[in-house]
This record gives sequence, C-alpha cells and structure tokens, in this order.
Amino acid sequence: MPPAAAVDADRLPTLVAPRLQLRWIEPGDLEDLYGVFSDPDVTRYWSQPPWSSPDEATIYLEAIHQGFQQGNLFQWGIALRGDDRIIGTTTLYDIDHAQGRAELGFALARDHWGRRYAREALTVLMGHAFGAMAMRRIEADVDPRNLPSLRTLEALGFRREGYLRQRWQVGGELQDSVLMGLLASDWPSAG
Repeated sequence: MPPAAAVDADRLPTLVAPRLQLRWIEPGDLEDLYGVFSDPDVTRYWSQPPWSSPDEATIYLEAIHQGFQQGNLFQWGIALRGDDRIIGTTTLYDIDHAQGRAELGFALARDHWGRRYAREALTVLMGHAFGAMAMRRIEADVDPRNLPSLRTLEALGFRREGYLRQRWQVGGELQDSVLMGLLASDWPSAG
C-alpha cells in the first residue's frame, strides 16, 4: 500500500501548480477523459490505439481507481485552475515503494498543446513524487518520434538512458522506445 504521507486512504491529494491543478478523477470526468484518449493525435505515440467507445473511459477509470487502491498506479486529472475540467492526465505507474521507483506517463488534449501545461503539471508531480512519496527514481518510455514529449522531459532534467527497438506494436505499427530517467538527487529542489 502507498505510504501514508503520499496519499490518504480514499483518494490522491490535489497538487496545485500556477495555472493547473492535478486532481482525483471522478465519474463526472468521463466525457473529458474520453475526449482526450479518443483523439488519434493525442494517442499517436501511446502504447494503445485511440478509444473508439465512451465505455472505454468507464473501464479506464475503474482501472485507475483499482490501481490506486492497490498502491501501484496513481493517475491525476490535469485541470485548469478555475475551470476544473480535465484537459489531460499524468500518471505514476508500476510504482515500487520498496525500491523507490515509478514510471511516468502523461497526455494532454490537443487543444492545450504548446502552452507548457505538461511541463507545469510534471514539475508539480515530480515535486510530490520526490517529496511526499519519497521516490528515488522516475522513468519514462517515449516514442523517439514524439519530440515534444522528449523535449518536455529533458527540460525537467530527465536523461536518455536507453533505446529499445520495436518495443511496442500498436495498431499494426512497430514502435521504438527511448528510456529516460530522473533521480531524486538530480531534481532541482533535492537536498
């Protein structure tokens, strides 16, 4: 189970950034969640094809909540402050509390690209991961063609640590992966 300092028993804490808040995803967010993950441009470099049915949002939300209860998947909705509608998500998954490591994922609705929202959301998330959650290492798996995501992660201090050829097969297409890592000791607010 997750450490008590990282979350309470019922939901993830809300993390506040200057323009955004990362918050618990509720059933009322299903339409917005579907809007994000049904867009082929958003899921172009994802490890699964875009959703084709709103039912997939319901199934996904159930998996998010189940992963939280198990302590190995923490997924926040990204919402603009003052609006509270979900414009994307950011996720820590395959969380290994004993080893102090987790994998990172993020997605942002196409209408909100180019405004550095992902960078802002990930900055507050990394602060939480390396702070309250006491993580030692965060990893990311990125398609090498996804240059905006690579630039975002590199701006936060992630380093390229490996390259896996044909790691994923999505929609009949083989995709490579760039493996990236960030250590707590590399994080600007560390010690």
